[in-house]
Amino acid sequence: MGRGKVVLERISNKVNRQVTFGKRKKGLLKKASELSVLCDAEVALILFSNEGKLFHFGSTGTKNTIDRYRQFHSKNAIEGEDGEHESQSICQAVTKLNAKYQSLQLLNRHLLGEDLGSLSLKKLRNLEKQIEGTLSKARKCKTKKMLERVEALRKLDTELEQQNKELKEKIDKEMQLQEGNYGRRGSL
Repeated sequence: MGRGKVVLERISNKVNRQVTFGKRKKGLLKKASELSVLCDAEVALILFSNEGKLFHFGSTGTKNTIDRYRQFHSKNAIEGEDGEHESQSICQAVTKLNAKYQSLQLLNRHLLGEDLGSLSLKKLRNLEKQIEGTLSKARKCKTKKMLERVEALRKLDTELEQQNKELKEKIDKEMQLQEGNYGRRGSL
């Protein structure tokens, strides 16, 4: 029996997402290496994790392959406008992604309490509200978990009290039986 079909959607659990990223990244890098060896192809793979870490593979060096791509692409751009338009689209997309990445890094530093001097009073208030909201959610979650733990401990306490009561009753019965046996021996 084979595995079921994997639904391709974002993994919501951060730990599972990181584990899946690590495993699939290794598989992808292995496949790129195999393709370059088996087919004598020039392969370059560039991969950024969601944390901004860079992973890359190049059969002849990543930089060499990128330079070759640019050279090939510029040759095609001379032959037609489509290549130039595509190149501009790619550059714009890269620029947008880079700006988004920088913005997210700055927001992360602000949330960690770093580089706050450049923020206006309004932005500081918004940041404070955002942090307070997050703190409130964390406290609610913590309180819920603590209440669940208290309830579990109460149930355990009740169970242990019941077991203790049963053991006391059993010991009392044993003591009565032993006293009864001693009383019979003495009367003989």
